[in-house]
Amino acid sequence: MSETGRKRIHRKTDSDTAKLAAAQEEILGHAIEYGLDPLRTVFELIDHDEMNEVAAYGGFPTRLPHWRFGMDYEELQKSYTWGLSKIYELVINNDPSYAYLMKSNPMVDQKMVIAHVYGHTDFFKNNMWFSQTNRHMIDEMANHGTRVRRYIERHGEKPVEEFLDAAMSIEWLIDYHSVYSPHRPRTKYDFADHEESTEVRRLRAPKEYLEKYINPPEFLERRRKEMQNQIEKRKRFPESPTKDILEFLIEYAPLETWQRDILSMVREESYYFAPQALTKIMNEGWASYWHAKIMSEKAAEPSEIIDFADHNAGVLGTRPGTLNPYKLGVELWRNIEERWDKGRFGREYDECDDLSTRRNWDKKLGQGRDKIFEVRRIYNDITFIDDFLTKEFALEQKLFVYKLNPQTNQYEISDRDFEAIKKHLLFRLTNMGHPVIQVIDGNFRNRAELLAKHVHEGVDLDFEEARDTLKNLQRIWKRPANLQTMVEDQPKLLRFDGEKHSEEDVSAA
Repeated sequence: MSETGRKRIHRKTDSDTAKLAAAQEEILGHAIEYGLDPLRTVFELIDHDEMNEVAAYGGFPTRLPHWRFGMDYEELQKSYTWGLSKIYELVINNDPSYAYLMKSNPMVDQKMVIAHVYGHTDFFKNNMWFSQTNRHMIDEMANHGTRVRRYIERHGEKPVEEFLDAAMSIEWLIDYHSVYSPHRPRTKYDFADHEESTEVRRLRAPKEYLEKYINPPEFLERRRKEMQNQIEKRKRFPESPTKDILEFLIEYAPLETWQRDILSMVREESYYFAPQALTKIMNEGWASYWHAKIMSEKAAEPSEIIDFADHNAGVLGTRPGTLNPYKLGVELWRNIEERWDKGRFGREYDECDDLSTRRNWDKKLGQGRDKIFEVRRIYNDITFIDDFLTKEFALEQKLFVYKLNPQTNQYEISDRDFEAIKKHLLFRLTNMGHPVIQVIDGNFRNRAELLAKHVHEGVDLDFEEARDTLKNLQRIWKRPANLQTMVEDQPKLLRFDGEKHSEEDVSAA
C-alpha cells in the first residue's frame, strides 16, 4: 500500500488504539483506491477539554497568546457541556497534517471521522487555492507565539496586548488574490513637499516661422497634461487602491519594530486561513462525500450502518435560519457527478425545453468521477456556486432567500426566485463574507490621514463594526482614519481622529 497519508495514531496504548490504527490503515487504502491523494496524516486522541482548547486556537495549540482564544474556549466548553454542540474532528493544513479525534467517540464515529479527514487532506493537497499556503505552519505558529511572549517580557503585557487587539481586529483586511499573482514591490512615499514644474521643454527653432511646426501647440498641451498626470500619480499614496491594508500598514505606518513584526504575524496567519474561508462549502462537501462513500461502501460493518446513517444525518442536518456547508457542498458534488455521468450539460441539454426529456436525460457518459476531481483541483466556493448551482438543483434542494421582518421580528421567506437565490449566495461568499475595503490615500487632504473606501460588492457594512475598525486603524496609523461609504444612497465620510467619531456628507464632493 502507498505510504501517502500514513502515520500511526498516537496517545493511547490499549486495544482500542490497535483497532483505530487498523481502521486508519484500512480507510487510507480505500481512499487511495478511490483516487484520493491525501497528505501524510498524524491522528491524535484527546479528550473533549483538549479538543475545545485546540479548536479555540484554530488547531494550533502553540499559537500566539491572546484573550480572544480564551473566550472561544469558554464558548466551546459551555456549548459542549450544555449539549448544544460537539466537535467530532479537527484537522489542519500542514505536512504532515494533524488531525484530532475525541477519545469518547464510539468506533463508528472514529471511522467516519478518519474517512472525513482524508477527504480534507486530499483537498488541502490538491486544490489550487491552498497551493500558496505554508505547509509547515504548525512550526511557524509556534515561532509566532515565542516572539510575542518575548515582546511581552521586553515591553510589558499591556502595550503588546493593546497593539495585538488592534491588529487582530483588522486581520481580514487582506487581498487574498495577491498571493496568486506576481507581487509588485511598492516604492516608499516621500512626504516632503516638492514643487514640480509642468513646463514642457521646447525644441529650438532656427527660424521664427518654423516654431509652430517644430513645437506644435497641440503637442505642447498634450505633453503638459501628461506631465501633470505623472505629478498627480506620484502624489497619490498608494498609486492605486489596495485591498491588502495590512501590508500597507506594515510598510508605511509609523510603527516600532516589534509592532511591525506582530502585524506581519497576523497578516501571515490571515493568508494561511484565507483558503479555508474561500472553499468552506467545497471542502466540507468533499470530505462529507468521501466519508459517506467510504463508510457505506467499504469501511462500515453491517452492525454499524444504522449508527453511521444516524450520525451522518446529524452532520448534514440543517437548522432553521442557517446554511449548512456540509449539506450544500455534498449535495452539489453528487449533483455534478450525476450530471456528467448522464451528460446533463452542454448546449444540447441547455436548449432542451421539454421537461420530460430533461428529466429522463441520460447519455451514459460516465464522466462524473473525472469531473468532480477536476472541479476539486481548480475551483473555489464562488466559482463552484456560480458554475454548478442550477435552477433544477435549487428546486430539488428547496433553496430560498430569507430575511428579518422588522414588524414581526422574525425571519421569513423573502424570495424563491433562482436568480435571487444564486445572487444572495454569491454575495455572502464574496471576499470571504467580509466587506470589501480598500486604502485609497495615505496622505488624505495633505494631512497624512488615512482614507479607505468601502466597495459595495457583496457584504454590506456594519456601522458599529466600521467605527471599531476605524478606531483600530487610527491606533496603528497614529493619525486620523477615514472611511468613504454610502449611507442610504448618500456618500458619507466616517472619521475617527483619536478622540471622537464624526460623519461628513461628501455628496457635493
